[in-house]
Amino acid sequence: MSICILDYGMANLRSVQKAFEHVGASAHIISRPEQIDRAEKFVLPGVGAFQDAVRTLRDNNLVEPILRHIEKGKPFLGICLGLQMLFDVGYEDGEHKGLGVIAGKCIRFDVDQTMDLKVPHMGWNQLNIEKRSPLMKDLADNSSVYFVHGYHVVPKDDSVIATTTDYGRPFVSSIWRDNVMATQFHPEKSQKVGLQILANFATL
Repeated sequence: MSICILDYGMANLRSVQKAFEHVGASAHIISRPEQIDRAEKFVLPGVGAFQDAVRTLRDNNLVEPILRHIEKGKPFLGICLGLQMLFDVGYEDGEHKGLGVIAGKCIRFDVDQTMDLKVPHMGWNQLNIEKRSPLMKDLADNSSVYFVHGYHVVPKDDSVIATTTDYGRPFVSSIWRDNVMATQFHPEKSQKVGLQILANFATL
């Protein structure tokens, strides 16, 4: 079954597509609302600023098809900014409304001033499995994945937290609610572990 990866101008799409192809999945890059409606499995990637990304989705009439996909119970994977935009509000350069799929907020790391750690958080770090989402099938606890981000999500409901990661203090590194799965880290850059995660999504 084909996986559709959304191109809205703010992600390294080819690396995500190639990673899916590496695990034997058919993955296509799409950009139009009607293509989202036809997608069986949908991936929302992203790098960059929360405000710019959400505005781009709205300006291109992509928000409603994304919400319809989720409401229909079809598999959804958000990556990095694709996780953050699911939340109610983001606080990067002001206060900006998100997609409102998951209650909560996206805030900046404060560890740089209090703990002398660099922000953005960049590089390899470990996953602490809080509940085993479908993405984490056959993965060992404390598996290492690759991060590049200066902001992290804070859900109102802890039950959506799938994994946490420590960077000065614990933060949410992936979520899972029903058909919605999303990671703060980049599976496509996380070598063997990341490929397993994408293979798990592909076989849902």
